[in-house]
Amino acid sequence: MMFIELTNITKYYGEGESAFKALKGVNLNINQGDFLALMGPSGSGKSTMANILGCLDVASSGKYLFDGVDVFALNRNERALLRRFYIGFIFQGFNLLPRTTALENVELPLLYRGIKKQERKKMALEALEMVGLNGWETHTSNKLSGGQQQRVAIARAIASKPLFLLADEPTGNLDTKRSLEIMNILKWLNTDLKITILMVTHEAEMAKFAHREVHFLDGNIDPRYLANATAGANYRGDSALYADSTSKMDTAINDKDSALSKNVTTTIDSKDSTLDSAFKVDSAESAKSTPTYTAKESK
Repeated sequence: MMFIELTNITKYYGEGESAFKALKGVNLNINQGDFLALMGPSGSGKSTMANILGCLDVASSGKYLFDGVDVFALNRNERALLRRFYIGFIFQGFNLLPRTTALENVELPLLYRGIKKQERKKMALEALEMVGLNGWETHTSNKLSGGQQQRVAIARAIASKPLFLLADEPTGNLDTKRSLEIMNILKWLNTDLKITILMVTHEAEMAKFAHREVHFLDGNIDPRYLANATAGANYRGDSALYADSTSKMDTAINDKDSALSKNVTTTIDSKDSTLDSAFKVDSAESAKSTPTYTAKESK
């Protein structure tokens, strides 16, 4: 099966005949290791689709499978847990704390995950090194350039080693040179680290970095791009994510004996898990083994 499967997704705002239909029966598949660009004019539904994919919103109807897990069968806390552990976010406006150092910004989501201080710092430093910001750890974000701020934001998104990276207009606030630098990093994360990426963009040149483009129009996929919505090799869903849990994951998050809690622990601790293998870094290895992005000259 596919890594992500969306079937007949609808999203309505309001009720009755006056309801606004933001999404009108969208079908979309994303393979593990894919890099997909969502495009379309304002109001086409692409941002609504991205919010649903990122578990920030739920559909009015339809089905969403994330590595075999029925997302719409989860309660609000379970969706938050899935989002916290398995999805990384990159935003157009960076969303960094302005008077906080690059290191502290990257550490913040790790703090929310309950990771201890020493390990948290190690993971954050590795992520900053991956995006070429080693040596900039103590600089506050308001002293960094736009391109550097977006690199910090990418480091923050990948520090927890997510399965899925959702980038919403990641180059929207950058000039062409900085945009190409950011896109080269995203391409490297996808090609070398095998992170699945979905990017929302208005920029055709940036969309060319993706494996395929899906254009939205009036709440659905533009008919000219329907083939792109289901393209790609089959994915058999054999990752460590929720290896022993049922698809509904309907047990309480706070129950230490629940399938959900066990799988969160197993996925993070297992050296053979998708999270670790995707980054090709064993937690016991030294920082020297950390894969690092090498900047290329922008043309």
